[in-house]
Amino acid sequence: MTTTGEVHAAARGGPWWWARWRSAVLDVSLAFVSAVECAFEGVRFARDAGIPVAAGVVFGVLAGSALLVRRQWPIAVVLVSIAITPAQMGYLMGVVGLYTLAASELPRRIIGSLAGMSLVGMLIVMFVRVRQDMARGSWDLGDWFVPFAAITTAIGMTAPPLLLGLYVGARRRLMESLRERADSLERELQLLAERAEERAEWARNEERTRIAREMHDVVAHRVSLMVVHAAALQAVARKDPEKAVRNAALVGDMGRQALTELREMLGVLRSGGGVRGAGQSVPLAAVGVAAAAAASKAVDEGEGPCLEELEELVGQSAAAGMVVALSVEGDVRSYAAEVEQTAYRVVQEALTNVHKHAAGAKTYVRLAHRVSEIAMQVENEPPPEVASASSARLPSGGNGLVGMKERVTALGGVFVSGPTDAGGFRVSAVIPAA
Repeated sequence: MTTTGEVHAAARGGPWWWARWRSAVLDVSLAFVSAVECAFEGVRFARDAGIPVAAGVVFGVLAGSALLVRRQWPIAVVLVSIAITPAQMGYLMGVVGLYTLAASELPRRIIGSLAGMSLVGMLIVMFVRVRQDMARGSWDLGDWFVPFAAITTAIGMTAPPLLLGLYVGARRRLMESLRERADSLERELQLLAERAEERAEWARNEERTRIAREMHDVVAHRVSLMVVHAAALQAVARKDPEKAVRNAALVGDMGRQALTELREMLGVLRSGGGVRGAGQSVPLAAVGVAAAAAASKAVDEGEGPCLEELEELVGQSAAAGMVVALSVEGDVRSYAAEVEQTAYRVVQEALTNVHKHAAGAKTYVRLAHRVSEIAMQVENEPPPEVASASSARLPSGGNGLVGMKERVTALGGVFVSGPTDAGGFRVSAVIPAA
């Protein structure tokens, strides 16, 4: 059996208990030769026993034919050979039976017991036969020759087939074990390949989400402010030309900033493949890393975003008509680039949501520097019943809060958002400083 019983059964192609026709032909040939041998030896047995010769021949043929079942019942074959040993017949059957027994999957104690019985039976029979032959002959070799011949013949008829059968059986079991291990390894490799494909698909989905989040953070806030200023510009264009000019300048500045950030991100994405040719595809993971690198520029290069730019961020919202107040608690200090970028993006996205969903509502931005963490909170009051003239209908993709939570939890922080009892909305986050 190599893998399963069904596979082994399906592999059978011979009659009855034989796995192959070749094995059946071999056993039939051995049984025929053994039957002929036992038939000839049965003639002498019949004469010595004083029974009809035909009876001795039939007995020999029946006993020698036992080799037909050597693969199915090896114990029976060995027992038959031991039983007919006193009749001085069945030598081929004894040798082949011991080989088959030793090569089988039977316990070693059974194999050893039957081999010992066969050895003792052969030893006694050969001792008697050699003694009788010497008594009948005219030559005298001494008393030592009888036990020597008996022991040598018994060992020669028992040990070689027994050792060869043990070797063949051990080799067969080893090959089956190796085959089973190979099948098991193949199944494990298949499972690993399936899991690798699942992990690759999961990684692709994660990177798609990451790219979408980075693009959203880069573009959404500034474009939202641009829409707000454009709505205000439309409302005051005829009433207050000077304010319209200022709003138009702000819209232009924010548009240029958004285009600059987009250009930087797209540039990193295009050159992220390094030496890759135009016809070679860039792995999605590399695109995600490039997007993150472009969207969250390193603080040490002075390109932001960082916590020092929060006042400017709040000022942009105030210029767009939002009533917003910033308060900072604790000793101001620097943090790792990822921490400052995440804190900045949380406040940025929260202010963007206020522009989208609560235009005209008073907003409070609180930042607290603690011993081992930094906390931020953006809370807005309920929006006025009548929206201001500068309010605009801004589309919402529904991904802002999800993106903020993903950023904060990725750094081991805690993110909470939800409506307040007063009817407003609150976004809170705590990020470890390390």
